[in-house]
Amino acid sequence: MFSELGGFDVFVIVLAVVAVFLVFSGVMSVPQGYEWTVERFGRYTHTLRPGLNLIVPFVDRVGRRISMMETVLDIPSQEVITKDNAMVTADAIAFYQVVDAPRAAYEVQNLHLAITALALTNVRTVIGSMDLDEVLSKRDEINERLLRVVDSATSPWGVKVTRVEIKDLAPPSDINEAMARQMKAERERRAEVLAADGEKQAAILRAEGQKQATILEAEGRKEAAFRDAEARERSAEAEAKATAMVSTAIADGNVHALNYFIGLKYVEAFRQFATAPNQKFVVLPAETSGMLGSLAGIAHLAQDAAMLNANAVKSAPSRGPGSVPNS
Repeated sequence: MFSELGGFDVFVIVLAVVAVFLVFSGVMSVPQGYEWTVERFGRYTHTLRPGLNLIVPFVDRVGRRISMMETVLDIPSQEVITKDNAMVTADAIAFYQVVDAPRAAYEVQNLHLAITALALTNVRTVIGSMDLDEVLSKRDEINERLLRVVDSATSPWGVKVTRVEIKDLAPPSDINEAMARQMKAERERRAEVLAADGEKQAAILRAEGQKQATILEAEGRKEAAFRDAEARERSAEAEAKATAMVSTAIADGNVHALNYFIGLKYVEAFRQFATAPNQKFVVLPAETSGMLGSLAGIAHLAQDAAMLNANAVKSAPSRGPGSVPNS
């Protein structure tokens, strides 16, 4: 078959194959999230973006394939001495993104190693300038300082550091024990303070309650005394009125009223004598002649009152069915 072809035909076939090979060698497909640098005879010329790109075969070649996506970089742990000479084990994590592929490819030899070494150094610097208590309580401040320093240092490399975070801070075991004892003592102190405050409030409330009870008791005694005085006043008024009525009756010649008054006082005195707490026995009959006389006086008073009522009824004018009372 090839023997039948002439020399020109073979030349055309070879030329076509070489052309196809050159075309495929000059076409580059860059994936999304990457940028490739192009070097011509070892020197950077331009950057290939994601998609199809053309280069000069055998003259241009792909230099570095740079990822433009955000990358996570683990910072290994290390022992750091704080400002107050305490040993702390610290590790971190960094997030960075390449924003300039040529600078990231040609400004630094090993980008990952450079960022790692820079972060390790600045972790020692930042933590070493702080006391142990500040290191354990101000992680946000440490992260902010690390981000500011590392981002500023990596900016000439075409890299943007988006975040630097301290993952773990581990003090020595003896410091952990001391911190645990300190925390326990602080909690016990707070508990004692709360207990003392509770006792103080309880004492204040008890004193306030006793004060209110004393005031209410005094007001009750005041009210009771006022009521007793009012009762005695009314009793005295009734006694005076009864005495005046008896005096009037005696002046009118009615001796039975005097017997009634004396008998009433006698009965009251005998009742008080019988109900006295130191009196266990009452001997009867006692002197009852005065009591009987008083009862007789009461009977005569009742008879006189009945006679007066009957005389009043008889002396009233009789009225017929159609009579009108005199006004």
